[in-house]
Amino acid sequence: MNDTSLRIFYVFTDLVLPMVLGYYLHQKHLIPDSFCNHLIRFNIIFIYTALSILSFWVLPLSAELLWLPALGVLLIVIPGLISYFTFARKYTNLLDRGAYMMSSLLANLGTLGGLCAFILYGEIGFAYTQLISAAQNFILLLACFPLAQYYYTKQTAAARKTRLRFDFRQIFLSWNQLSLLGMILGMLLNAYAVPRPQILGTFFNSLVHIGAWAGLLPVGYLVDLRRARLYFIKVLDLLPLRCIILPAIIYVIIKLLFDDQILLGTMLILALSPTAINAVITARLFKLNVDLTIAAFLLTTVVFLLFVFPLLFFYVQTGGQF
Repeated sequence: MNDTSLRIFYVFTDLVLPMVLGYYLHQKHLIPDSFCNHLIRFNIIFIYTALSILSFWVLPLSAELLWLPALGVLLIVIPGLISYFTFARKYTNLLDRGAYMMSSLLANLGTLGGLCAFILYGEIGFAYTQLISAAQNFILLLACFPLAQYYYTKQTAAARKTRLRFDFRQIFLSWNQLSLLGMILGMLLNAYAVPRPQILGTFFNSLVHIGAWAGLLPVGYLVDLRRARLYFIKVLDLLPLRCIILPAIIYVIIKLLFDDQILLGTMLILALSPTAINAVITARLFKLNVDLTIAAFLLTTVVFLLFVFPLLFFYVQTGGQF
């Protein structure tokens, strides 16, 4: 099997298979919820921290990198604003509208986007992805959570008269943010020209696959198809938003800023990325319509894996330029 065939095979082994297995394990009650919770934390704290260090260690440093976190913000804000003024208005129930907004705002940039960038562009694409997607963690905490609370409170007529309170020390000093320190450490090693041992390159490749399984198996575990299928028709308008409108806007912006084909391709992968599982987690946390977010996640992910990414993959592999 040549390198091209092996990389496209990763779409099945590292993206589809772990989600299918997670769904099967949940249906058969073979693992407890606590196992998935521990797996998620292990992936965030250990796997992604190690991947951040190793990828940023060899990332070509340039002034262009300063734009990437800002572009990460645009990947969230643009679809959120479009949905707020258009598609989301069809929901009169604010628990549904809030769930739809979370599905529009949050994309699967880190796990799915990172793996797809690695498949197409190797370690450099993965590193770009992590830098771009880092902004989503802060927006999730500082914008999406308060917005979700707003929709819940307004729908319930503020009967409890309670406010959502954040422990900002916990947010910014959480173990979940350890991968940000990994990025900084990797860039310092890079800036001081510390050579990275060759064996760590092989180790990096293995960690990407382990991280994909640790991140996506819990996703499959959380899926409830019986309830989510009722909302597939209602979230169909997420497809033109994520597959046409957002990529077109982002492409115009990045063509004005960059000419690096790896960076351009990575940004398009992220602009096309489906709804994130964080949308489901946010909806569950703030008592929005969880089933709607699961339907959005499943629909956009299936379209991305079956059509969007394979087309993008073969376009790049046949010498296509952005």
